[in-house]
Amino acid sequence: MTRIVYEIVEHDDGWAYKLGDVFSESFPSHDAALKAARQAASEQQVGGEDEEISFQDARGRWHQEHADGGDRPEVVVDDRSGA
Repeated sequence: MTRIVYEIVEHDDGWAYKLGDVFSESFPSHDAALKAARQAASEQQVGGEDEEISFQDARGRWHQEHADGGDRPEVVVDDRSGA
């Protein structure tokens, strides 16, 4: 199972959540960023319909895959900011 970790961090004179090296928009307070991260995490848990998808990889090759709509990741909100 895939694991996604949203981390609460200070960012752009405010607060944000990030996944890897990607930041959300900035929020004026820690609590607002935490609330937004929890909302994003809950949306990751919503299943969907099975789909056939196609995507291009970094080398320009196209791939076809079957995506199981019920295959949802484990999602964690990491709030070690101390706020």
